[in-house]
Order: sequence, then C-alpha cells, then structure tokens
Amino acid sequence: MTKIAVIDYGMGNLHSVAKALEHVGRESNQKIEVVITSDSQKIAAADRVIFPGVGAIRDCMTEINRLNVGKIVEEAMKSKPVLAICVGMQALMNHSEENKGVDCLGLMAGRVHYFGEDLRNEAGDRLKVPHMGWNQVKQTQDHPLWKDVPDNSRFYFVHSYYVRTKLKQNITGVTHYGTEIVAALADKNIFATQFHPEKSQVAGLTLLGNFLTWDGKN
Repeated sequence: MTKIAVIDYGMGNLHSVAKALEHVGRESNQKIEVVITSDSQKIAAADRVIFPGVGAIRDCMTEINRLNVGKIVEEAMKSKPVLAICVGMQALMNHSEENKGVDCLGLMAGRVHYFGEDLRNEAGDRLKVPHMGWNQVKQTQDHPLWKDVPDNSRFYFVHSYYVRTKLKQNITGVTHYGTEIVAALADKNIFATQFHPEKSQVAGLTLLGNFLTWDGKN
C-alpha cells in the first residue's frame, strides 16, 4: 500500500488532486491510500507528499506559516518524493512580487514575477492575465515524471505570476505566454509544476501515475 499525503493548509485544489490520484491508482491497479491532512505525523508516515496551492501568495504564506507547513515540506523533501503544484511551486521559491512582495519558503532558488499589465504575444496582440488555459510544455530535460508524456503535450494553467530561476539545471519544462515560463522544476526528490496535472487530462494523469512509482531519483 502506497500512502500519499496531500498537504492541507486551506489553499489548495485538494479534492481534485486526491480524486485524480485515486483514479490513476485504480487504472494502474496500484494499491494507494490518499489522505488530505495538515498533521505532521501523518505526512511523515506517507510514502509521497503533494504540496498544492491556489489563490494569493500572501494568504497562502499566512496559512503555511501558521500551520508550520514549511517545516513539514522541508522535512518531507529530505526523504521522500514531493510534488508541488501551482502556488505550491511558487511557495517553494525565495520571494514573490505578488501582494506588494511576500517572502516565501526559500526551499528552491527562484523568484516569482508578475506577467505585467501589457503582456503581448509575438504578433503584438494583447494577452489576458491571468493566463488561463492549455499550453504546450517543452520538456527541457529527461525526468521519470515525463515517462510516456509526449514532448509538447498540453497542460492546464491558471496563474498571473510565474517563476524565474538562475539554476537552469533545475528547469525540466518550459512554456510560452508572452514570455518564456518555467512550467516544471526538479531538484533531487522534488518535482514542481506551474500547471495543474490533476486538470490536464491524459498528460496530467500520466504524470501523476509516474509520481506514484517514482523513487525520488532522476
């Protein structure tokens, strides 16, 4: 039985993630148990951890700090596979421009930037912010979570802010929306996505299935 803890700090698409994992488990005949929790002992007992997030980073960080979720995630990152999703990915960075500037967890090197008020595509057409919809993701590095996911598959995005990092070796996927966006990051046993795999149909479910069997190594 594989136990997956979805960290609950009141700011994530928790049930969508849990249902997607359960679906993948059934389809692949894997025995899994998904628990949505903020209990540090239950998270420590899990084989794998998912760190989701939606909403404004200030509210997310307020709850993360109140519940000591940062320490829980940091401990999980030492010993087991961790998947961070959307604002969960942004919360791992050093700092976000959102809400006039918010310090994040600093567990991965990077900063979170706003798309801007005048975002345009290559033809000069104005693009809507937030970025909401399907975009192709170019896989920039091989990774176990990309197994059986065709390069340039479409994933679902909902965000107004995006990550920049100087650690190019950690970037495993990019997309374009007026500018190049880091779509996925990896560092040892952590994989982080700006997109929502639980909303990304076949490609997203394949990625989640890979996460269920990933040993945390590249």
